Amino acid sequence: MQEEVIATINDVVSKMKKNNWRSNIKLISKAYHYALEKHGVQKRKSGEPYIIHPVQVAYTLANMELDDATICAALLHDVVEDTEVTHQDMIKEFGEEIAQMVAGVTKLGKLDYTSVKEQQVEDYRKMFLAMGKDIRVILIKLADRLHNMRTLKYLTRDRQIKNAQETMDLYAPLANRLGMYFLKWELEDLSFKYLYPEDYREIVEGLDKKREERLTFIEKIMEEIRKQLKIQRIEAEITGRAKHLYSIYRKMKRDNKTLDQIYDLFALRILVNSVKDCYSALGIVHDLYNPMPGRFKDYIAVPKPNMYQSLHTTLIGEKGTPFEVQIRTWDMHRIAEFGIAAHWAYKEYGKNKKENVTVKDDKLAWLRETLEWQKEMQDPEEFLNTLKTELFEDEVYVFTPKGDIKVLPRGSTPIDFAYSIHEEVGHTMTGCKINSKMMPIITKLKNGDIIDIVTSDNAKGPSRDWLKFIKSTTAKNRIQQWFKKEQREENIVKGKELVEKEIKRIGMGYKELWKQEFIQVAIDRYKFNNIEDMYAAIGFGAISPVKIIARILEEYKKVHQDETIEEKLQELSKDKGTLKKNISKTGVIVKGIDNCLVKLSKCCNPVPGDNIIGYITKGRGVSIHTTECINIKELLQQKDKLIEVEWYKEKISSYNVDIETYSNDRTGLLADIIKAVYDTKTKLIAVNSKANKERIIVTEITIEVQDLEKLNQTIKALRRVESVFEVKRKK
Repeated sequence: MQEEVIATINDVVSKMKKNNWRSNIKLISKAYHYALEKHGVQKRKSGEPYIIHPVQVAYTLANMELDDATICAALLHDVVEDTEVTHQDMIKEFGEEIAQMVAGVTKLGKLDYTSVKEQQVEDYRKMFLAMGKDIRVILIKLADRLHNMRTLKYLTRDRQIKNAQETMDLYAPLANRLGMYFLKWELEDLSFKYLYPEDYREIVEGLDKKREERLTFIEKIMEEIRKQLKIQRIEAEITGRAKHLYSIYRKMKRDNKTLDQIYDLFALRILVNSVKDCYSALGIVHDLYNPMPGRFKDYIAVPKPNMYQSLHTTLIGEKGTPFEVQIRTWDMHRIAEFGIAAHWAYKEYGKNKKENVTVKDDKLAWLRETLEWQKEMQDPEEFLNTLKTELFEDEVYVFTPKGDIKVLPRGSTPIDFAYSIHEEVGHTMTGCKINSKMMPIITKLKNGDIIDIVTSDNAKGPSRDWLKFIKSTTAKNRIQQWFKKEQREENIVKGKELVEKEIKRIGMGYKELWKQEFIQVAIDRYKFNNIEDMYAAIGFGAISPVKIIARILEEYKKVHQDETIEEKLQELSKDKGTLKKNISKTGVIVKGIDNCLVKLSKCCNPVPGDNIIGYITKGRGVSIHTTECINIKELLQQKDKLIEVEWYKEKISSYNVDIETYSNDRTGLLADIIKAVYDTKTKLIAVNSKANKERIIVTEITIEVQDLEKLNQTIKALRRVESVFEVKRKK
């Protein structure tokens, strides 16, 4: 796995000149100095100047031979998010094209979301929409993630796990989907390193032990193949490499084997000049070594959807040791490494600019589907699950009766196949033949199946039951669209009933809550055209009435709570000098405001003894933060919303505090943690312990304490528990 290499702007410029002597070095230099000036004294978590990060991102993209505009956008990608620079400033300085790319990479602004997952979904949606407009946006995003993963060691353990998991779940599969294998492999190995550190270390040490022995084995094979290729006058370059670590780990888990039982740890790659030479080279290696049955794959005749082409074969070497050989042309190799990025070669760029920067139908048809279904899904869980299904490479190759190839998700049925041809074929489907034999339409398809769909003009359309069996997003989207269109009126009526039922359940008055100004916020938030569309979506099940009512309640509370707060602030302005003993249920005294809603902020969980400050929120009363809170710097900039608060001197209440412990796994650990809490005579409210596969245990504990002294006493007791290496208040 590649170690972090600190590139400079001179390295970026040199690489760009090498790629294309006509590169606009003046523009790239301007972008660098602009970013350098705007980021100023900002530092990364490592303590290094912030400018190092965008330069590394730009260098990765320069290695992929991307164009000048992409390199500039990479250098500027954090400027709008992290400095005072606006989108309009970017347009003025660098033009619409670069500004739009920067906007596509920049994270969403601070919107109101009902959950963290909803925020995450919106980030992903924005990313995919930007990707649909200009694929280079996602290339910058992937290079950005790569450098962040290379420097992950500077973050806290919980942040490492969070970022590594997101990379494994989303960014590595996305790199794979785009055919960018060099990115996929490194992102997977870096994620593996932080998610399962012990397994990672075990594989690294195991490979190092027998490294010389394996190198000798592979060098001997390479020399034999070189000799035979030369005799046949085939120009070729042969390289040997260890398989990347995460693929070895997956194989160990899948086959339930130890590292010593995995033999094909190395792969040979043969690069030749033509497709004809690929097959000639295949014949030569099959003459030299016995191929393993069932382990030959021809991705040249049947390319993967991400454009990957190569011949794969597994052979038996001396002493029965298997090894893999991949054979491809140089052009295929470039596409295998850089995938979709390979389509931005400088010799082509500029001749047909529009064609080069937009998504090509034949290359990324799956993205078109993604952009269609993502508009329809308001439920974050459904969106994320479908997104992961689309990204992970797990496919089946089947054929039409005319011999055309269709690539579908593994587990697909003839229903999926029918909709992959055309939605009308799916809507009018009544049966199917698989390999000339009539079969149920819910039969799971296998590689090589030939499918013939039987249709009828009298068909009544799809069945809702089909949704239980289909796998492809295309089929699911088409069927749902059919039901939405056919049963719209019915869904509107059902949606209204569900809304009324939910309002009644929460004990609110329909007329009081269901006002146009509140409803419009929900319509805008979830991107409906009008209230009927919203009712139809609720009735159809695309979004729950609970989510809609929750958003409307937020607006309702803002209006009513703000009225109360404003009145109190007006009173306060008349009586500035006194700190009245108006004690909230939390045990906090708020200056001059009686019966005010007071909440202890969950971002810092203040307890008596902490230095605190009050912040007047929009719609939620006064929020209490510690002066050490991670959010306090931002709050202090809004001085008009700060208010003096203090703890009531007499102990009148108990406080719930969340604590996290990080431990090495062992028998009896949880029992000892619970005992440590009880020994301090602290009330235990809840405990939740999760074991990661690398055997690091994260235990979340909620306790009830009266003050800071009691909290510190409990934390000290937990730190003394054997195998616990970190204890902290949950932020």
